[in-house]
Amino acid sequence: MRGNGLMAQLRKPPGGRDARIMLMAQCVDRTGTGVWAAASVLYFTYVCGMDAGRLGLLLGVGAVAGIAGSPLAGRAAERVPVRWLLIGCHLLRIGTMGLLLVVDDFAALLPVVALTCLAERAAKTLEMLFATRVAGERRSTYQALFRSVANAGYALGAGVSAVGLAVGTTAAYRTLILANALSFVLAAALVWRTREPAGRGLVTAPAGPGGQPAAGPDAAPSPWRDKGYLLFVLLDMPLNLDDSILNVGLPLWLVHHTGAPHAVVPVFLVLNTVLVVLLQLRVSTLAEGPRGAAAAVRWYGATLLGSCLLIVLATGAGPWTASIALLAAAMLVTLAELMRSVSSWELAVVLAPPGARASYLGVAGMSQSVQKSAGPLLLTGVVMAAGPVGWLGLGAATVGLGALQRRASLRRLAALGTPAVPAAGPVAEPSKRAGANAG
Repeated sequence: MRGNGLMAQLRKPPGGRDARIMLMAQCVDRTGTGVWAAASVLYFTYVCGMDAGRLGLLLGVGAVAGIAGSPLAGRAAERVPVRWLLIGCHLLRIGTMGLLLVVDDFAALLPVVALTCLAERAAKTLEMLFATRVAGERRSTYQALFRSVANAGYALGAGVSAVGLAVGTTAAYRTLILANALSFVLAAALVWRTREPAGRGLVTAPAGPGGQPAAGPDAAPSPWRDKGYLLFVLLDMPLNLDDSILNVGLPLWLVHHTGAPHAVVPVFLVLNTVLVVLLQLRVSTLAEGPRGAAAAVRWYGATLLGSCLLIVLATGAGPWTASIALLAAAMLVTLAELMRSVSSWELAVVLAPPGARASYLGVAGMSQSVQKSAGPLLLTGVVMAAGPVGWLGLGAATVGLGALQRRASLRRLAALGTPAVPAAGPVAEPSKRAGANAG
């Protein structure tokens, strides 16, 4: 990728001024989220005095509440302007962060954390819908830009959090909470400066041949009754496991099954952040359009299988062999993540009937929420419990699911009458320029 590719795209992102402002808002939001993510477990442990059992229950309840955030946001976006809903999500999170400053009782914290997670997932779905509307056919490039700035924000936030954690006082922890709340204030102010993207409201166009027929002239297809789309969402859930592998699987396997030094664990996240910033734009050009996105799903499975083979290779190995193998596995997991982040979004959009994309994208957004809840349990309770065979089984299963997702997606595209390649002309040309800049 050319050195100025990312900066050039950030100056003139797909969608123009509003997209640029939204990217700034997302970067600010993710910076605050990075601050809190790095400090939350220690805050609940040392300031609120929670034991491991109650902490696990608290985080689990939050994860389950987050699952509901995506479909609720998608449904609401068919009737209420996206930007106002997004501002509302940021304001809700400001309120819950403020409550954390005065509440430390476990029973009171449960609804606070649940509301925080619900608003966070709803905000991510609304950001996705905003980008889909303003970026149009160049949504893959926008997603690549977002992934780059988000990872930079997370890294900056984690760095800020490290300062507070080094101080370690209650006042320092509460300062970190205030920093997160301030990020939501700034993000809401930036979203307020945008204009509502086209496409608001419930579109009354009838469903395509592959969607469920509308119940009447003023009805739109429901994602909950669309078996073809629900199959896509169901398959997309295990095809998001790269996140749990990177953050849970690799560290735990290194500690308990290899001779690699524990200092390698933070390198996984550093490597992931750097590669996402450097390669996301380039990878996005490979997954552009319906056919590219479907092909990327197949490569996702193959790449994740490669990472599982490297994890098996590291098992029982000495410090150098295990470290090299696991770092290589982290690189492959990151490559899989890059492909998934673009292809999953692209398919979620193009497989949805145009008349009801808001509610459909809300349902599709559940994939990541479910994975965050069930992924760590699947890895620790099934894959890692089975040893190296479990990793091999996970890799083989991912390859099979990727192939199934690709076939199902192409079949649904054909049923919906969606072209498998982007249309030629003015819309396709900017994507080519984006690829040139990213290359």
